Amino acid sequence: MSIEQKGLGMAKENYKFFVAGIALVVLGYLLMMGGGSEDPNKFSPEIFSTRRITVAPLVCLAGFITVLVSIMRKPKAK
Repeated sequence: MSIEQKGLGMAKENYKFFVAGIALVVLGYLLMMGGGSEDPNKFSPEIFSTRRITVAPLVCLAGFITVLVSIMRKPKAK
């Protein structure tokens, strides 16, 4: 019996892609953290670092695309 016949919505390979996509999204949000100032009256230019402005959103976008592909992808016929 294949996985689809057991009642699961996706094939095993799709679940692997799904978990990888979720991990990329979480990694992207972790990359966005930090950069604040200890003193709320003092400005910290660290919030505009390349990691937070460019890299983290691209990692999140890659994660969301991976999740979407994992849901929409058909398993290979045997």
